[in-house]
Amino acid sequence: MAKTKAVKQKMTPRARNEALWGLFFVAPTIIGLIILNFIPVFQTIWQSFCKTGDFGKGNIFVGLKNYQTLMFGTGSAEMWQSLWNTIKYTIVQVPVTIAISLLLAVLLNKKIAGRSVYRTIFFLPMVCAPAAVAMVWRWIYNQQFGLLNNVFHTNVAWISDPKIAWFSIAIIGIWSSIGYDMVLFIGGLQEIPHDYYEAALIDGANSWEQFKNITWPLLSPTTFFVFQTGIIGGLTIFDLMYMVMDKTNAALSKTQSIVYLFYQYSFTQNNKGYGATVVVILVVFIMIITFFLQKIEKHFVYHA
Repeated sequence: MAKTKAVKQKMTPRARNEALWGLFFVAPTIIGLIILNFIPVFQTIWQSFCKTGDFGKGNIFVGLKNYQTLMFGTGSAEMWQSLWNTIKYTIVQVPVTIAISLLLAVLLNKKIAGRSVYRTIFFLPMVCAPAAVAMVWRWIYNQQFGLLNNVFHTNVAWISDPKIAWFSIAIIGIWSSIGYDMVLFIGGLQEIPHDYYEAALIDGANSWEQFKNITWPLLSPTTFFVFQTGIIGGLTIFDLMYMVMDKTNAALSKTQSIVYLFYQYSFTQNNKGYGATVVVILVVFIMIITFFLQKIEKHFVYHA
């Protein structure tokens, strides 16, 4: 059998010109990613092995000392408590948000009067400024003149009681995220062929059977995506804790997230080494969670 040699085609001047122009247009994005994303990643990893010098000048290499202190030493209690606070928040916020969002998406995917208005109302929290959201909810939760206590004639310290403060924060997170997840679910529902439902009606399937055998399996890719991104978002929560909880709040230690702890170390105490260490630990933890989610995806996701 005769051997054939691959003929190397040379780029025409026109193709070379198009490639150069394409590189020229994407160059700002590439440069921005390198400067704003990739370089800070390596700087953060390096700083996690360093101690900030006196008066914030320079970095002193200390090896694994920061990790030992935060994970097993004097700072371990606060570190693990913050991580546990974040996990508790995520465990409550993500499943409840998915359940409510899916229910709303199924209802608002039907032909009902004012459907667009309802969709807009539920999506509004996503476009509200976090500061405004925090201000409104702090008023709602206020123990003395808040809306909740006045309506239900109670005297509950919604954001001051360490036992329930984290749950109150989770309610705000649920309220804020419903609209975004609902839109994703509506997009997934509209991708399901209507012929499946017509065939199910002919076979005598009721609404629940249609949801269980058609909607849920075919919506599983969207559900898994929302679940995975929701977990990442929950584990990196910061703004709610920062703006709702005062630094003098007695429940702060039981509600502060791990990102809030990073903020405290890096910008309040100016300890960039501890702050970078917290970030690296969080990233590794998220990577482990993501790895396991990707492993179990094939068991829960149905690809048509």
